[in-house]
Amino acid sequence: IVDPEAEKPDDWDDDLDGEWEAPKVPNPEYKGPWQPKKIDNPAYKGPWVHPQIDNPDYKDDTELYAFDSFKYIGIDIWQVKSGSIFSHFTLADSWDDVKGDIELVNTFREGQKAKKDEEEKARQASEEKTKAEESEDEDEDEDEDEDEDEDEDEDEDEDEDEDEDED
Repeated sequence: IVDPEAEKPDDWDDDLDGEWEAPKVPNPEYKGPWQPKKIDNPAYKGPWVHPQIDNPDYKDDTELYAFDSFKYIGIDIWQVKSGSIFSHFTLADSWDDVKGDIELVNTFREGQKAKKDEEEKARQASEEKTKAEESEDEDEDEDEDEDEDEDEDEDEDEDEDEDEDED
């Protein structure tokens, strides 16, 4: 609530400081958040329990998972880092089949990694070559600027010598 004892300061200027607002103080009558009063319910029997009854239409299907073909697979993936690749999924009944697939996938992955490393090295070499060429160009530009400055200094010296000869 607004402090009833607060007064506007004498040096307060409404034009410069804006409209004065009295500071707020805690409400002395506040007793905490409101809660309804609780009254005992004489008819209360405890939490409700859902009755379990058999579904007369339910039939147990022992081959619910069986399909004629498993040639397609659907996966919903949330990825934060772009560039992730998901491939080589294996569905099998035998661990031996899976071991062979794991070896095949690891061989493929190593080949892909080696190819990527070669591409990265080639890219870095190209960048270094470009930087070296740019630095050479800059050095040549600086040399040309220095040569021009020296030529200008020599011209000025010659002009001064000619002026002295005339005197």
